[in-house]
Amino acid sequence: MPAPTSRNGRPLPETLRIERDGDVVIVRLNRPEKRNAIDDATVRGLGAFFAEPPEGVRAVVLCGEGEHFCAGLDLSSLASHSAAEGVLHSRMWHRAFEDLQFGAAPVVAVLHGAVVGGGLELACAAHIRVAETSTFYALPEGQRGIFVGGGASVRVPRIIGAHRMADMMFTGRVYSAEEGQAVGLSTYLEPPGKGFERGMALARKIAANAPATNFALMHALPRIAELGQDAGLFMESLMAAIAQAEPEAKARMRDFVERGANKVRKS
Repeated sequence: MPAPTSRNGRPLPETLRIERDGDVVIVRLNRPEKRNAIDDATVRGLGAFFAEPPEGVRAVVLCGEGEHFCAGLDLSSLASHSAAEGVLHSRMWHRAFEDLQFGAAPVVAVLHGAVVGGGLELACAAHIRVAETSTFYALPEGQRGIFVGGGASVRVPRIIGAHRMADMMFTGRVYSAEEGQAVGLSTYLEPPGKGFERGMALARKIAANAPATNFALMHALPRIAELGQDAGLFMESLMAAIAQAEPEAKARMRDFVERGANKVRKS
């Protein structure tokens, strides 16, 4: 099989496996011997893929090979950084995960085993998270004398609250899959071995949506949620008008109305 590439032809690292299933693409972290710890090449590869996914892709499933989703940052990559280099390294992660969160296709992350440190940062950039009951969550940076650098301080508090994130870092607290589901770290909870099946089913359902609707949910909704009420409602009106003006939306609404009328006539 040829090495996977991004749309612009740049080769992706061997630590990523890319598979196509119709209009859904599966992106696998492929470093199981390291519990899928993320090195610089993997971050750059994720950024390259999500910045320019293949043509026609309408949803992505992100998962991990082996027994774990991702055990976080490969710490060996930080060992020799100066402060300035550390800032640039963190910003590289930020760019890659921004391209995932605000990219061209919604992302369903399928989680199992370790979702730790940078792995949790990666998962929280996805739009839907499906966790298997083997999943556990942690932010061990506080115990290692460092601070998060891949977006956790922005994304994690918006999901579970700043107080819970601080507790995870202050004390090393680990959340189980069930605890993570209760506080919102996952959207769905599945038995062992069933997460990928659920993730693919969700991705196919998402891929069947009108593109303008998916765009609004990815790009407009999170920004509307951060606005004041007046500005948020105005942006909602703009997005609603844009989405419903799309030809595909008009065709879907006509089909819905006609099917409803047929049901009334038959009854």
